[in-house]
Amino acid sequence: MAQRIKRMQAMKVLGIETSCDETGVAVYDTEAGLLAHCLHSQIDLHAAYGGVVPELASRDHIRRLPALLKQTLAAAGLQASQLDAVAYTSGPGLAGALLVGASVAESFAFALKVPALPVHHLEGHLLSPLLSSDPPQFPFVALLVSGGHTQLMRVRGVGDYALLGESVDDAAGEAFDKTAKLLGLGYPGGPQLAQLATQGVAGCFRLPRPMLRSGDLDFSFSGLKTAVLNVVSGADWDSARIADLAAEFQQAVVDVLCAKALAALRKTGLKTLVVAGGVGANQHLREVLNAALEKRGGRVHYPEPALCTDNGAMIAFAGAMRLAAGEATGGKPEVRIRPRWPLAELRPPQSVMA
Repeated sequence: MAQRIKRMQAMKVLGIETSCDETGVAVYDTEAGLLAHCLHSQIDLHAAYGGVVPELASRDHIRRLPALLKQTLAAAGLQASQLDAVAYTSGPGLAGALLVGASVAESFAFALKVPALPVHHLEGHLLSPLLSSDPPQFPFVALLVSGGHTQLMRVRGVGDYALLGESVDDAAGEAFDKTAKLLGLGYPGGPQLAQLATQGVAGCFRLPRPMLRSGDLDFSFSGLKTAVLNVVSGADWDSARIADLAAEFQQAVVDVLCAKALAALRKTGLKTLVVAGGVGANQHLREVLNAALEKRGGRVHYPEPALCTDNGAMIAFAGAMRLAAGEATGGKPEVRIRPRWPLAELRPPQSVMA
């Protein structure tokens, strides 16, 4: 059963996620937990182009949202009039995609005369492990690893985040996808590379561990991708060993993520680590982190597997957490998006009246 918000009247919050190439809708009940969540992935739509095409993504969100809203409310056993708030991803993300979700959410909330809550996409990821049956307790260190972000944060509470370190170039997920393309794998490349790595042996190639001993908590994965390019472009490259190269690449990324996460725990004096974002679903990363934290008397928390990628459930939950803390909006609908929105700029919940 999902973690429940206490000290407030039970409220039902609709969440809408449209930051990139997944259309997610969910309903979270502060008493009963997650009632329903539905997701449409655009993988097939973008596969022919080898990556996300922003205009196509926006148009597909427009097509999918009405049906997903009906489907989610039906699955939750609710009428729209029973909703108490509508939360939506305000940023960061693709501007056009964000506009779709924000416009629908603000209009829906205005028609229902309920609060509309703009939510930071990464805050949704960061808080998503709280939806699990065994949620972490504040404070903790969060490792956010996705296609667009690799960050370490100290988390004291909702909206109380301190940036400890981040990638200075490619994020871990981005490096996975670009490396997969170098190896001739299909789209999306990250999961395919991780699957291929299970058939190989790390150590057959020698790839660098960028910034492993930099003395700070920042990351860099662009050079690792270049190192793979140098291997596959070499005259002695043996394509039959592609699984070994995939395994070595994955091991290099995992080594760096694990070392930096442990360093962040030592620096903060905390023993609880939360891992969120799409790369957080990587099984090898989980195995290495679990063993490392168990050895040190700590604990790692992850979102449920279905909630690792972008989804409406994390947005509904983050909105509910902020609503529980007193944050609300009122008045005329105002479409609020921030395609570029550093998580460190986010503030604790506060009452905001339009």
